[in-house]
Amino acid sequence: MGISGFRPSFLVGIEAVRQGHGSRLAALAGRRLTGFALARFAEDGDWFADCPVVLDFNGIQVEVCHWKLDELSIGWDTIDTEATITGWEWFELTPQWSHGDERLEPFVGQELCEVRLLEWRPTEHDLAAGTVAVEFVFGEGCLRIANGLDENRIEIGAAQPDYIRHTLGR
Repeated sequence: MGISGFRPSFLVGIEAVRQGHGSRLAALAGRRLTGFALARFAEDGDWFADCPVVLDFNGIQVEVCHWKLDELSIGWDTIDTEATITGWEWFELTPQWSHGDERLEPFVGQELCEVRLLEWRPTEHDLAAGTVAVEFVFGEGCLRIANGLDENRIEIGAAQPDYIRHTLGR
């Protein structure tokens, strides 16, 4: 993707994600969200949802990226959001890092209370069944980075009831 430092390691399923990242995610509780970065296209400002969502918790950077129907990569302190995203000269739009987003800005400065993994388990047949979202619970609301079927989706507020919540202990 031309993102400096991004080396995704995709996992599938709730147990793989919990084993790979559960304790580190849980250890974020008590830290404040001090910043974030999303890739947007320079030409129109639209969010490029294929790129990782980068959250900074007072010096610990979490990089969440969904891919395909069921793969999730969580990285730690690897992406340089000040570096130019390269390799897109062939494409008509130019992705660049942005530190502004109306959905994420209200959470900046808030203390993180808890991190949960949410597993999508609808009652009806659904191609997305089993996908894993990462939910960040703050005193004044919840922020989820979910699988948008081969890209990231940002969700705010209460999670849909078809999610099974997996609380991460410290």
